[in-house]
Amino acid sequence: MGLLKSFFSQCARPEGFLGRMMLRFMNFGHAPLTNWGLGLIEIHDRWTMLDIGCGGGATLKRLLKRSEGAKVYGIDISEESVEKARRVNAKVLDKQVFVTQGSAEKLPYEDGKFDLVTAVETVYFWPNLPGCLKEVKRVLKPGGQFAIMVEVIENDSMWTDIVKGMTAYSPEQLKKLLDDAGFIQTEIHRKKPSYATILGVKAS
Repeated sequence: MGLLKSFFSQCARPEGFLGRMMLRFMNFGHAPLTNWGLGLIEIHDRWTMLDIGCGGGATLKRLLKRSEGAKVYGIDISEESVEKARRVNAKVLDKQVFVTQGSAEKLPYEDGKFDLVTAVETVYFWPNLPGCLKEVKRVLKPGGQFAIMVEVIENDSMWTDIVKGMTAYSPEQLKKLLDDAGFIQTEIHRKKPSYATILGVKAS
């Protein structure tokens, strides 16, 4: 149990050897959820997109494949994640993919920059989630979309005991938080057994 807890605690901020193993696990394990969630969005060519909590960088590659001529940005609080995401996207790094270390609390981007912002299995770890959502809205273009992709877990789930700093949110709670932050056209999409994507739009 101790090793298991040590491994899954790397979800929040991967570091060292276990962190590198977790990033490999994330890139593979999050693929079905991410591909399904992105399939709900009509992504256009030449979009500018941001993945917050980009982890090992696989979502950046998936976004780039869906939008010819796109520019894709990734940000993660973990130095290990940033290094991995840069390696995974090395062929297009600093040309079409741009990866930065930083926090969702204070995004280092100008107002109205992005057509789409994604967050895959990461909002559990965002401090001051309402404040972070306002930051997401700030950097979205008018009419831009925000997609939160999660595996639905219960508040008393073993995961919140195992993973330090993790807060479980239901899809309904996340939708309400988006509503409260001023997003419009908020929707919950579900796929069995436990996937959910919560979408919101910045008003034009």
